[in-house]
Amino acid sequence: MDIFLNFALVVHVIVAAVIIGLVLLQHGKGADMGAAFGSGSSGSLFGASGSANFLSRMTGTLATVFFITSIGLTWLASHHKTADSVGVMKDAVQGTAAPVAPAADKDVPTSGTTSSSSSGKSSDVPK
Repeated sequence: MDIFLNFALVVHVIVAAVIIGLVLLQHGKGADMGAAFGSGSSGSLFGASGSANFLSRMTGTLATVFFITSIGLTWLASHHKTADSVGVMKDAVQGTAAPVAPAADKDVPTSGTTSSSSSGKSSDVPK
């Protein structure tokens, strides 16, 4: 199972890098005006419009592979079981603990204390 997970991860990263490269190679919609003035790719390897079609189809194909590997990685990661995946409470002692009684604080006064200031008002101590 680890071999499939590692293989899918490597394919996923390579496909992502190739998609980035293909997207950067493609011309934007504004590049057609430059092609009208002689800077077009009429003498390219794929012909006048062949490179655009080839790059578009290749990007679409690799995007499909990218989505398939994404779904596959998600499924493999969710069904991946190891010896350590028992849970966070695997070392907890199975037993009942004695109930703990709340401790009474002796330092906290039960009634609010007020002190008078020079104007005769009580202080801002809450009651």
